[in-house]
Amino acid sequence: MTEPDLSTLQGRLAELGRPYTPADVAAALRSLGAIVTDTTVADTLTRLRVWSAGAGPLDDLLRRPGVTDVVVNGPRDVYVDRGMGMERTDVEFLDDDQVRRLAVRLAAQAGRRLDDASPFVDGRLPSGVRLHAVLAPVASPGTAISLRVPAARSVGLDELQAWGAMPPEGSRLLRSIVAGRVPFLVTGGTGSGKTTLLGAMLAEVPASERLVLVEDARELVPDHPHCVRLEGRPANAEGAGAIPLTMLVRQALRMRPDRLVVGEVRGAELTDLLTALNTGHEGGCGTLHANSVADVPARLEALAALGGLGREACHAQVAAALRVVIHVRRAAGGARRVEQIGLVRRASDGLVVVAPAVTLGPGGMALGPEGPALLELVGS
Repeated sequence: MTEPDLSTLQGRLAELGRPYTPADVAAALRSLGAIVTDTTVADTLTRLRVWSAGAGPLDDLLRRPGVTDVVVNGPRDVYVDRGMGMERTDVEFLDDDQVRRLAVRLAAQAGRRLDDASPFVDGRLPSGVRLHAVLAPVASPGTAISLRVPAARSVGLDELQAWGAMPPEGSRLLRSIVAGRVPFLVTGGTGSGKTTLLGAMLAEVPASERLVLVEDARELVPDHPHCVRLEGRPANAEGAGAIPLTMLVRQALRMRPDRLVVGEVRGAELTDLLTALNTGHEGGCGTLHANSVADVPARLEALAALGGLGREACHAQVAAALRVVIHVRRAAGGARRVEQIGLVRRASDGLVVVAPAVTLGPGGMALGPEGPALLELVGS
């Protein structure tokens, strides 16, 4: 049965004015000239459920093991990411109107508005899947839908090591960073595995310590017994009700955190995080989009400006608050690896630099210029 057939069937069932039963579905199918069998009714009920409450033809993709992202680029191009880069699927929509209807319905499930007056949306579905959608013609070649699947469970450092994300020396060093309560940032590009690595490191925090996680959308699932989450909220259709991360970081400081964690630093909340790390909150951490460890100071400077922090003040705060930057990269073929660990230093001109300390590769761990200083810092 095609989607237009389903739309017609849904219209017939809606005329009942009450929840429909399998017998109602069978009667509606007969009225449309379909041959009705038990199998036909069961299959139709499944399709109706998917199109009314699920993600349509994307439902099966979201359930596949290992899928982290599902993206739709108009009616003909649907891709999934299972950890090895984007893979095209055989799923197709009839036309862009079908994609648009799905996007609007998903937005409604997330409690968001999506129409021509507000053609893009960012939200979280009841299942925990992160939704982003942009309607055509703003998006081309058609309505674009991006779905980020939350991790079903936390991945530990041992598993990451077994998958080739780091050599044994690297996992021991990361454990030492956590045990030494060294403040750090995990950096990398989109989809490079920043959140996965941060969650694995948080699982190494002693069970006696309290984690307070601040996130724009819930993604971190650390295997830790004492974890409190605060999640931001965008404004509603009237432009009210927004809860920015800046506000949540300030609230987190009043919740007696042993470790303050900002899932992804992307705006003015950086200033509050730096203030917290400079006022006795040891072991704080977060993730940051950056192309390399050398690019981190410029990225921090730009974000601090959003919070009203000048260049000199930003570098002074960063120098006092942060110690280590851990950079992850998505290699050719999609494999995610911990590539480099840098040490935060203040140069002679007063500006912060992130000096290479350790490079990690398939052959093991190689010390850089600041390698001995890093090992001394973490007690390795």
